[in-house]
Amino acid sequence: MRQLPENTQMSADARDRALTRDSWKIFQIMAEFVDGFQHLADISPSVSIFGSARFKPDNPYYEAAEDISRKLSDSGFAVVSGGGPGIMEAANKGALAGKSASVGLNIRLPHEQSGNGFQDISINFKYFFARKVMFVKYASAYVVMPGGFGTLDELAEVLTLVQTGKSQKVPIILYGSSFWNGLIDWFKTTLVDEGTISATDMDLFHITDDPQFVIDTIFDFYDGVDLETIINQSQLKMDI
Repeated sequence: MRQLPENTQMSADARDRALTRDSWKIFQIMAEFVDGFQHLADISPSVSIFGSARFKPDNPYYEAAEDISRKLSDSGFAVVSGGGPGIMEAANKGALAGKSASVGLNIRLPHEQSGNGFQDISINFKYFFARKVMFVKYASAYVVMPGGFGTLDELAEVLTLVQTGKSQKVPIILYGSSFWNGLIDWFKTTLVDEGTISATDMDLFHITDDPQFVIDTIFDFYDGVDLETIINQSQLKMDI
């Protein structure tokens, strides 16, 4: 059997230094959670919008995200984005032009991420997982625009939380049928057929190419529910 050389084993001093370093990280993580909770507890109801950082303002998806966010903002929903360029910028730009809060959950990355200038509330994160909690915990709905690995990660996180009952069911809307249909077909022909998800899990989300459909779907879901109840549901829905 092959084994690592003895000199690759961590010394006792190195283990102690690593433990100390990791222990202090706990306080950094706690600080990010506390900061996020304090900033976001009062912005409900809100809608989280995910999407690529790489789209330019002349891209149709950028334009749609801005339109959707403006409609949501004027309808009384704060809009929460990742705070960066592309779809995130479009979401904050549309929200800022409306009546409600424009929120950016910024994260420090070596590439792509730079804060956009359309945020009423700007929160900075070092850790992806703390940032994702803030995306999910207070949202009354999710709008998922076309994007890359980060967007797919956020979509999978939201679907998993709702599927497993760790989060209450809320509207999850995928915008851009031509972008998403290949993935959705794979869900149906592979995940459902292989039994790794249930056929009913396909009902957890909607797909559309109409910005107004996004607004109508959210309002239809909460039809007859008063604002205070929506806020309470969004604040208590996630089991963390």
